[in-house]
Amino acid sequence: MDCCTNSSSPFDCLIFDLDDTLYSSKLGIAEPLRKNIDDFLVEKCGFAEDKASRLRVELFKTYGSSLAGLRALGYDIDADDYHSFVHGRLPYDVIKPDSQLRNLLRSITQRKIIFTNSDRIHAIKVLKRLGIEDCFDQIICFETMNPNLSQSTRPDEFPVLLKPSMDAMKIALHAANVDPRRTLFLDDNVRNVAAGKAMGLGTVLVGKTVKSKEADYVMENVNKLAQVIPEIWGVGKDNGDQSINRTRSDLDSILATTIVGA
Repeated sequence: MDCCTNSSSPFDCLIFDLDDTLYSSKLGIAEPLRKNIDDFLVEKCGFAEDKASRLRVELFKTYGSSLAGLRALGYDIDADDYHSFVHGRLPYDVIKPDSQLRNLLRSITQRKIIFTNSDRIHAIKVLKRLGIEDCFDQIICFETMNPNLSQSTRPDEFPVLLKPSMDAMKIALHAANVDPRRTLFLDDNVRNVAAGKAMGLGTVLVGKTVKSKEADYVMENVNKLAQVIPEIWGVGKDNGDQSINRTRSDLDSILATTIVGA
Protein backbone atom coordinates (compact mmCIF):
# COMPACT_ATOMS: atom_id res chain seq x y z
CA MET A 1 0.00 0.00 0.00
CA ASP A 2 1.12 3.52 -0.77
CA CYS A 3 2.02 4.93 2.65
CA CYS A 4 3.04 8.43 1.62
CA THR A 5 0.87 11.30 2.83
CA ASN A 6 -0.75 14.05 0.83
CA SER A 7 1.11 17.16 1.96
CA SER A 8 -1.60 19.52 0.67
CA SER A 9 -4.33 17.81 2.69
CA PRO A 10 -5.31 18.91 6.22
CA PHE A 11 -5.50 15.23 7.24
CA ASP A 12 -2.63 12.81 7.90
CA CYS A 13 -4.88 9.92 8.94
CA LEU A 14 -8.47 8.72 8.58
CA ILE A 15 -10.06 6.56 11.31
CA PHE A 16 -13.12 4.57 10.22
CA ASP A 17 -15.73 2.83 12.29
CA LEU A 18 -16.70 -0.54 10.78
CA ASP A 19 -20.30 -1.73 11.16
CA ASP A 20 -22.97 0.52 9.62
CA THR A 21 -20.20 2.87 8.47
CA LEU A 22 -18.25 0.95 5.83
CA TYR A 23 -21.41 -0.89 4.80
CA SER A 24 -25.04 0.19 4.94
CA SER A 25 -27.12 -0.40 8.06
CA LYS A 26 -29.84 -1.57 5.65
CA LEU A 27 -27.93 -4.76 4.75
CA GLY A 28 -29.63 -6.74 7.51
CA ILE A 29 -26.81 -7.49 9.98
CA ALA A 30 -28.18 -5.46 12.90
CA GLU A 31 -31.42 -7.40 13.41
CA PRO A 32 -29.76 -10.86 13.65
CA LEU A 33 -27.13 -9.33 15.96
CA ARG A 34 -29.85 -8.05 18.30
CA LYS A 35 -31.53 -11.47 18.24
CA ASN A 36 -28.24 -13.22 19.03
CA ILE A 37 -27.68 -10.93 22.03
CA ASP A 38 -31.23 -11.62 23.24
CA ASP A 39 -30.60 -15.37 22.85
CA PHE A 40 -27.35 -15.03 24.81
CA LEU A 41 -29.18 -13.28 27.66
CA VAL A 42 -31.75 -16.09 27.76
CA GLU A 43 -29.56 -19.16 27.10
CA LYS A 44 -26.34 -18.18 28.87
CA CYS A 45 -27.56 -15.83 31.63
CA GLY A 46 -30.99 -17.26 32.40
CA PHE A 47 -33.08 -14.15 31.78
CA ALA A 48 -36.75 -14.52 30.84
CA GLU A 49 -37.36 -14.53 27.10
CA ASP A 50 -39.92 -11.72 27.27
CA LYS A 51 -37.49 -9.46 29.14
CA ALA A 52 -34.34 -10.02 27.05
CA SER A 53 -34.91 -7.29 24.43
CA ARG A 54 -35.70 -4.62 27.01
CA LEU A 55 -32.68 -5.64 29.09
CA ARG A 56 -30.41 -5.48 26.01
CA VAL A 57 -31.56 -1.93 25.29
CA GLU A 58 -31.05 -0.87 28.92
CA LEU A 59 -27.58 -2.43 29.12
CA PHE A 60 -26.57 -0.70 25.87
CA LYS A 61 -27.88 2.68 27.07
CA THR A 62 -26.23 2.43 30.49
CA TYR A 63 -22.98 0.57 29.79
CA GLY A 64 -22.37 0.83 26.03
CA SER A 65 -22.89 -2.89 25.36
CA SER A 66 -24.60 -5.95 26.81
CA LEU A 67 -21.23 -7.53 27.58
CA ALA A 68 -20.03 -4.43 29.46
CA GLY A 69 -23.29 -4.29 31.41
CA LEU A 70 -23.35 -7.98 32.31
CA ARG A 71 -19.78 -7.88 33.62
CA ALA A 72 -20.47 -4.66 35.55
CA LEU A 73 -23.45 -6.39 37.17
CA GLY A 74 -21.25 -9.29 38.28
CA TYR A 75 -21.85 -11.87 35.54
CA ASP A 76 -18.60 -13.68 34.78
CA ILE A 77 -18.96 -13.59 30.99
CA ASP A 78 -15.94 -14.51 28.89
CA ALA A 79 -15.56 -11.94 26.12
CA ASP A 80 -14.45 -14.51 23.51
CA ASP A 81 -17.46 -16.73 24.30
CA TYR A 82 -19.78 -13.75 24.06
CA HIS A 83 -18.37 -12.55 20.74
CA SER A 84 -18.37 -16.02 19.23
CA PHE A 85 -22.05 -16.43 20.21
CA VAL A 86 -23.34 -13.04 19.04
CA HIS A 87 -21.12 -12.66 15.96
CA GLY A 88 -20.45 -16.28 15.03
CA ARG A 89 -23.97 -16.86 13.73
CA LEU A 90 -24.37 -13.63 11.77
CA PRO A 91 -25.39 -13.85 8.07
CA TYR A 92 -22.07 -12.52 6.77
CA ASP A 93 -23.00 -13.58 3.23
CA VAL A 94 -25.26 -10.50 2.94
CA ILE A 95 -22.07 -8.37 2.92
CA LYS A 96 -20.76 -8.29 -0.66
CA PRO A 97 -17.48 -6.99 -2.12
CA ASP A 98 -17.69 -3.22 -2.66
CA SER A 99 -15.38 -2.27 -5.52
CA GLN A 100 -16.48 1.36 -5.35
CA LEU A 101 -15.40 1.57 -1.71
CA ARG A 102 -12.18 -0.29 -2.45
CA ASN A 103 -11.24 2.14 -5.25
CA LEU A 104 -12.02 5.07 -2.98
CA LEU A 105 -9.91 3.74 -0.08
CA ARG A 106 -7.00 2.88 -2.38
CA SER A 107 -7.00 6.44 -3.70
CA ILE A 108 -6.43 7.84 -0.18
CA THR A 109 -2.67 7.90 0.43
CA GLN A 110 -2.90 8.83 4.11
CA ARG A 111 -2.93 6.23 6.91
CA LYS A 112 -6.28 4.50 7.28
CA ILE A 113 -7.30 2.82 10.54
CA ILE A 114 -10.33 0.77 11.61
CA PHE A 115 -11.70 1.63 15.06
CA THR A 116 -14.51 -0.71 16.11
CA ASN A 117 -16.09 -1.89 19.36
CA SER A 118 -16.31 -5.37 17.82
CA ASP A 119 -13.75 -8.12 18.31
CA ARG A 120 -10.92 -8.64 15.84
CA ILE A 121 -12.34 -11.85 14.32
CA HIS A 122 -15.58 -10.06 13.38
CA ALA A 123 -13.70 -7.04 12.02
CA ILE A 124 -11.51 -9.15 9.75
CA LYS A 125 -14.50 -11.18 8.50
CA VAL A 126 -16.39 -8.02 7.55
CA LEU A 127 -13.36 -6.42 5.86
CA LYS A 128 -12.77 -9.61 3.85
CA ARG A 129 -16.44 -9.80 2.81
CA LEU A 130 -16.21 -6.18 1.59
CA GLY A 131 -12.96 -6.96 -0.24
CA ILE A 132 -11.04 -4.19 1.57
CA GLU A 133 -9.00 -6.08 4.18
CA ASP A 134 -5.74 -4.86 2.62
CA CYS A 135 -6.81 -1.19 2.54
CA PHE A 136 -6.06 -0.43 6.20
CA ASP A 137 -2.84 0.01 8.16
CA GLN A 138 -4.24 -0.95 11.58
CA ILE A 139 -7.29 -2.39 13.33
CA ILE A 140 -8.17 -0.97 16.75
CA CYS A 141 -10.85 -3.20 18.24
CA PHE A 142 -12.33 -4.66 21.43
CA GLU A 143 -9.08 -6.45 22.30
CA THR A 144 -7.06 -3.22 21.90
CA MET A 145 -9.27 -1.38 24.39
CA ASN A 146 -9.54 -4.28 26.84
CA PRO A 147 -6.13 -6.00 26.96
CA ASN A 148 -6.40 -7.11 30.60
CA LEU A 149 -9.90 -8.56 30.56
CA SER A 150 -8.82 -12.19 30.26
CA GLN A 151 -6.64 -11.84 33.38
CA SER A 152 -9.45 -10.56 35.63
CA THR A 153 -10.22 -12.50 38.80
CA ARG A 154 -13.74 -11.04 39.10
CA PRO A 155 -16.11 -9.61 36.45
CA ASP A 156 -15.97 -5.99 37.63
CA GLU A 157 -12.18 -5.86 38.10
CA PHE A 158 -11.58 -4.34 34.65
CA PRO A 159 -14.63 -2.45 33.35
CA VAL A 160 -15.20 -3.10 29.64
CA LEU A 161 -14.06 -0.02 27.66
CA LEU A 162 -15.80 0.82 24.39
CA LYS A 163 -16.66 3.88 22.32
CA PRO A 164 -17.95 6.43 23.28
CA SER A 165 -16.09 6.18 26.63
CA MET A 166 -13.33 8.80 26.78
CA ASP A 167 -10.96 6.19 28.23
CA ALA A 168 -11.57 3.99 25.18
CA MET A 169 -10.99 6.97 22.87
CA LYS A 170 -7.70 7.79 24.64
CA ILE A 171 -6.47 4.20 24.31
CA ALA A 172 -7.39 4.18 20.61
CA LEU A 173 -5.65 7.47 19.85
CA HIS A 174 -2.57 6.33 21.77
CA ALA A 175 -2.55 3.04 19.80
CA ALA A 176 -3.02 4.94 16.52
CA ASN A 177 -0.27 7.43 17.45
CA VAL A 178 -1.95 10.30 15.61
CA ASP A 179 -2.30 14.05 15.95
CA PRO A 180 -6.07 14.45 16.55
CA ARG A 181 -6.05 17.87 14.85
CA ARG A 182 -4.91 16.24 11.60
CA THR A 183 -7.09 13.13 11.88
CA LEU A 184 -10.56 12.54 10.45
CA PHE A 185 -12.90 10.20 12.38
CA LEU A 186 -15.88 8.61 10.61
CA ASP A 187 -18.67 6.88 12.58
CA ASP A 188 -22.42 6.27 12.27
CA ASN A 189 -23.09 6.79 15.99
CA VAL A 190 -23.83 10.33 17.20
CA ARG A 191 -22.39 9.65 20.68
CA ASN A 192 -19.17 8.26 19.20
CA VAL A 193 -18.85 11.29 16.94
CA ALA A 194 -19.33 13.56 19.97
CA ALA A 195 -16.58 11.68 21.82
CA GLY A 196 -14.29 12.05 18.81
CA LYS A 197 -14.95 15.80 18.68
CA ALA A 198 -14.18 16.06 22.42
CA MET A 199 -10.79 14.43 21.70
CA GLY A 200 -10.05 17.07 19.07
CA LEU A 201 -10.67 14.92 15.99
CA GLY A 202 -12.26 16.09 12.78
CA THR A 203 -15.60 14.27 12.67
CA VAL A 204 -17.88 12.77 10.03
CA LEU A 205 -21.33 11.39 10.79
CA VAL A 206 -22.02 8.57 8.32
CA GLY A 207 -25.38 7.08 7.31
CA LYS A 208 -27.39 10.18 8.20
CA THR A 209 -28.78 13.17 6.31
CA VAL A 210 -28.77 15.70 9.16
CA LYS A 211 -25.55 16.79 10.85
CA SER A 212 -25.26 16.39 14.62
CA LYS A 213 -23.85 19.28 16.66
CA GLU A 214 -20.42 17.63 17.02
CA ALA A 215 -20.10 16.46 13.39
CA ASP A 216 -18.01 18.57 11.03
CA TYR A 217 -19.46 16.71 8.05
CA VAL A 218 -22.40 14.40 7.36
CA MET A 219 -22.88 11.89 4.53
CA GLU A 220 -25.51 9.27 3.80
CA ASN A 221 -22.92 6.82 2.49
CA VAL A 222 -19.16 6.53 2.98
CA ASN A 223 -18.79 6.23 -0.80
CA LYS A 224 -19.71 9.96 -0.97
CA LEU A 225 -16.44 10.83 0.79
CA ALA A 226 -14.73 12.39 -2.24
CA GLN A 227 -17.73 14.58 -3.03
CA VAL A 228 -18.24 15.75 0.57
CA ILE A 229 -14.59 16.15 1.71
CA PRO A 230 -12.35 16.64 -1.35
CA GLU A 231 -9.76 18.23 0.98
CA ILE A 232 -8.65 14.68 1.88
CA TRP A 233 -7.03 14.59 -1.56
CA GLY A 234 -5.63 18.10 -1.15
CA VAL A 235 -8.30 19.62 -3.38
CA GLY A 236 -9.16 23.21 -2.49
CA LYS A 237 -11.15 25.96 -4.13
CA ASP A 238 -10.23 26.54 -7.76
CA ASN A 239 -8.23 29.76 -7.66
CA GLY A 240 -6.28 29.27 -10.86
CA ASP A 241 -3.47 27.38 -9.14
CA GLN A 242 -2.25 24.76 -11.59
CA SER A 243 -1.35 22.22 -8.89
CA ILE A 244 -4.88 22.46 -7.43
CA ASN A 245 -6.40 22.14 -10.90
CA ARG A 246 -4.26 19.06 -11.48
CA THR A 247 -5.33 17.57 -8.14
CA ARG A 248 -8.99 18.23 -8.90
CA SER A 249 -8.54 16.50 -12.24
CA ASP A 250 -7.03 13.50 -10.39
CA LEU A 251 -10.00 13.48 -8.03
CA ASP A 252 -12.47 13.61 -10.92
CA SER A 253 -10.80 10.52 -12.38
CA ILE A 254 -11.09 8.75 -8.99
CA LEU A 255 -14.79 9.58 -8.86
CA ALA A 256 -15.29 8.31 -12.39
CA THR A 257 -13.50 5.08 -11.50
CA THR A 258 -15.55 4.54 -8.38
CA ILE A 259 -18.81 5.03 -10.25
CA VAL A 260 -17.78 2.55 -12.94
CA GLY A 261 -16.63 0.08 -10.28
CA ALA A 262 -19.92 0.23 -8.39
